[in-house]
Amino acid sequence: MANTIGILLFDGAEEMDLVGPWEVLTAAVDGLAGERVMTIAERPGPVVCEKGMRVIPDATYADAPDVNVVIVPGGSGARREIGNPETIDWLTRTCAECSWVASVCTGAFLLVGSGIARGRRVTTHHDFIQALQDLGGAEVVQGVRFVRDGNLVSAAGVMSGIEMSLWLAGRLYGDAVEQRTRSYIAYDFPPRTSSEDNSS
Repeated sequence: MANTIGILLFDGAEEMDLVGPWEVLTAAVDGLAGERVMTIAERPGPVVCEKGMRVIPDATYADAPDVNVVIVPGGSGARREIGNPETIDWLTRTCAECSWVASVCTGAFLLVGSGIARGRRVTTHHDFIQALQDLGGAEVVQGVRFVRDGNLVSAAGVMSGIEMSLWLAGRLYGDAVEQRTRSYIAYDFPPRTSSEDNSS
């Protein structure tokens, strides 16, 4: 069965938290029949991200198709969305049927606050570890790039969201697709030594 990967959008989403996974996952599905990546938001109009970038979602909660994978970005909006019953309803219903649920940075707050990550291991940006622990309901892991607990994966911050998305591409489509995607986006972590570093 083909996968539909849904990246959640909301006002105040951190740009790289959603654009990084978008770049990785759209590159991964390129040429794979039936596979798609789409953005999903509460309303059809432009979403204003944390730094002001505007994104028009592909679908709304009301008309989005079934998705197999959900990506939840961070940003100040992720914490605000805990209080939005429309987002919580769509997220809890959708994630209950997903093969994978992932968050980037403070997107973990939305997964914990909605109860989706209750009793599970998660991580978030290092500056928000204590606040996520204070929220309660989940075991917060420190000092990792990303952590997996069953079908739930959470990345610590902006760039680790790219790393997590590459890992996820490998789980969905195999090592060859992960390596092809890694090469396409020129992702090299840890980095190779540059020629300048080798000069005497």
